[in-house]
Amino acid sequence: MPPVAARRPTTRTHHGDTFTDEYEWLRRKDDPEVVAHLEAENSWTMARLEHLAPLRQAIFDEIKARTQETDLSLPSRDGGWWYYSRTEEGKQYPIHARYEVSDPDDWTPRVLEPGEPVPGEQVLLDQNVEADGHDFFSLGTFDVSDDGGLLLYAVDTAGDERYTLRIRDLSTGTDLDDEVPGTAPGAFFAPDGVHVFYQTVDEAWRPHRLWRHRIGTSRDDDVMVFDEPDERYWMGAGVSRSKKYLMIELASKVTSECWILEADDPAGEFRCVRPRAEGVEYSVEHAVLPESVSPAGDAPRGGRDVLLVLHNENAENFELTVADVPGTGGVAGWGDVVVPHDPDVRLEGISASERYLVLYYRRGAIGRSGILRLDTPGGLVGRSGTSADPGAAPAPPAPEIRPQLVESGRPAPAAPVAASWRFEEIAFGQELESVGAGVGVWEQPNLLVGYTSFVTPSAVYDYDVATGERTLLKQTPVLGGFDPDEYAQRREWAVAEDGTRVPISLVWRKDRVVLGDDGVPAAPAPVLLYGYGAYEMSLDPYFSIPRLSLLERGVVFAIAHVRGGGEMGRRWYDGGKLDHKANTFTDYVACARHLAAAGWSTPERTVADGGSAGGLLVGAALNLAPDAFGGVLAGVPFVDALTSMLDPSLPLTVTEWDEWGDPLHDAAVYAYMKSYSPYENVPDDASHYPQVLATTSFNDTRVMYVEPAKWVARLRAAGAPALLKIEMQAGHGGVSGRYATWEQIAFEHAWILEVLGLAE
Repeated sequence: MPPVAARRPTTRTHHGDTFTDEYEWLRRKDDPEVVAHLEAENSWTMARLEHLAPLRQAIFDEIKARTQETDLSLPSRDGGWWYYSRTEEGKQYPIHARYEVSDPDDWTPRVLEPGEPVPGEQVLLDQNVEADGHDFFSLGTFDVSDDGGLLLYAVDTAGDERYTLRIRDLSTGTDLDDEVPGTAPGAFFAPDGVHVFYQTVDEAWRPHRLWRHRIGTSRDDDVMVFDEPDERYWMGAGVSRSKKYLMIELASKVTSECWILEADDPAGEFRCVRPRAEGVEYSVEHAVLPESVSPAGDAPRGGRDVLLVLHNENAENFELTVADVPGTGGVAGWGDVVVPHDPDVRLEGISASERYLVLYYRRGAIGRSGILRLDTPGGLVGRSGTSADPGAAPAPPAPEIRPQLVESGRPAPAAPVAASWRFEEIAFGQELESVGAGVGVWEQPNLLVGYTSFVTPSAVYDYDVATGERTLLKQTPVLGGFDPDEYAQRREWAVAEDGTRVPISLVWRKDRVVLGDDGVPAAPAPVLLYGYGAYEMSLDPYFSIPRLSLLERGVVFAIAHVRGGGEMGRRWYDGGKLDHKANTFTDYVACARHLAAAGWSTPERTVADGGSAGGLLVGAALNLAPDAFGGVLAGVPFVDALTSMLDPSLPLTVTEWDEWGDPLHDAAVYAYMKSYSPYENVPDDASHYPQVLATTSFNDTRVMYVEPAKWVARLRAAGAPALLKIEMQAGHGGVSGRYATWEQIAFEHAWILEVLGLAE
């Protein structure tokens, strides 16, 4: 018999509503009875699924056999070194290494052969050595000083995302006495190589303070550089790619603020780019706009320091502006608009190097990259008074900006920035694809382009901007005779309750799911339907070796791009958050029903899959339409959302109010969240529910283990067939180490295949 959690009713009353919670006692993490219950849940789950052990082993072996276990990443150049990571067969974690640059003019990465010794290799950090003796290991910081002599790294051995920061002398391979426990990830060296900046967290585990440490001094002497008291705001900090500025970004879910400081004055005072205004988000990137360039395409000569600013004030999908760097006496405005707002194009990011600007944007539910050149005459083009389409071909040089691009290379008088810039879009021609142009270090003259799709293993190309020629440098190997032509992908559209069209991405193996002349499977296929739908996160096409084990057995993998994500622009996100959150769940149910109605599947052969906020999605969809699914897989699921959002002492709660609403102080938000929170809406009789598997981690600080533990207890008490698997030494991301990860994937895939009737 499965473990039965004791019913110990506690009540909470808010806004005149009293809710009785019988399983809240499971929150007592240090209580031996709670630990014993969780271990009993694990034992029951493993016993219940013991018959799947051969299938789990087969899937693990398949993943392993398709993976190049001994491999090397594509090296990236920084200063006088080529940096890369490599893996070795039998080892859980990567090894980080480098070798010296032999030709200072060589910027094209060299593909290293797996297993072959790398001449002059220097191992910087072997994660396998650092992880020895620990059940969990995560690397949160990895930064090399500009002179190449020191390594800054931080490790977490519990899964609670609290890192110990260390500095290693790379000439000796030994760590210095400098050590700081309890830091957030993302520490970095100042360009002077003398100072280190790191962040610490408050009681809610929110990064809120930035500290400056001088190498070789006591931690007691560290200086607090910045403190963010508003509990809604998280802090991030780093160095601009140009190495000219230190930057701080403060952001809530709806508002942001940036601060800047000259990097050659690390002990100076940061100054605000533009003070925060509620509901206004912006980000900045330092760039140098050339005053003159060489006809030969040499690096631009001289230039004007500017900030490229992406903001959404009166521009729902954001616009790109260029502004002067703020001086000590004041702050900069948004500056001149260079890519105006477009209701059909969501601008997402901008990167700058000495020669290029790369704009990242989204159109038609696909993420895209566009390039603008700074290093050749006519490379910076624009046309006043026209709407900038990031997908358009470059326009002819506009007369009004020609003074900035003097072909003789001689300095020219300053000229106003054009009203719009044109970016040349990079595309590979597939219906569903992910393309990302990589801007490396500041002075790097070439661009690298990453490319993948549901049927194309990840690849990196050297991209000649002048000709558009692409040279493949490295592609993730897939062993065992993988042929991309044996697989297919496509886009479907479901219609939501309110008439909104919701995109669905599909991928399958052609000979396992045969389509008729009408483009529909000749017989309904088993479907794994994944979803997320929160934080404006977009689910872009990606290749997965582990997924092949499902496709080979005839499963169709589908992604429901529901509202709350970012696939269709800011309006798509706003349509699935706060008081519109229910759209996320009804969109997902609409996608499941569409696939069944269109002949792709049947309800009993559809498994819902989602993790974290996606766990809330599938949990809510289960309550809305239990008849639409044959099974539900919920990873670290946010299924007790209302309880968490009522407790401001919990990690993340206050910062999350801008995403979900504040039920503690707002009765309408309380009632709305209670109407969809999965835990509160489990019916008294759930015996008609499909099978449920929830997975979680004991040290998860983002979605605490207690949420799925309570949910499973309540589901099972109501008669639903629910299982819980908990990792006792892991965090929100699950287990660490690639083999342990494959084992976890094999466990979940075996369960999915059994639910779909494919476990034989």
